Amino acid sequence: MQENANPNEPSRDEIDALEQAVLIEFGTAWCGHCQAALPLIAAALAKHPRVRHIKVEDGPGRRLGRSFGVKLWPTLIFLRRGVEQTRLVRPADADAIELALAQIDALADAA
Repeated sequence: MQENANPNEPSRDEIDALEQAVLIEFGTAWCGHCQAALPLIAAALAKHPRVRHIKVEDGPGRRLGRSFGVKLWPTLIFLRRGVEQTRLVRPADADAIELALAQIDALADAA
């Protein structure tokens, strides 16, 4: 069983301890749905520079994806202070991504 092939990927404990607004993007480089979502994610993130973006290569035996219950790619998980606020699976439009980013970014202002 393969755990994390990329030692730069954070552990679940590290994710849970993050204070700032975070978007975790689970997927793979070869996934067509992931490739289609890339420009949508980039466009939405450009409007929210304070949100940290963590891209995670997912797959069988990858504990981080399993700990979040990821089943389809891409799965976008929007966190604030380590708590999931919103989840988008295979997003097809930038507006939904931008709205979710705006919500966690606004929470940063309220903190």
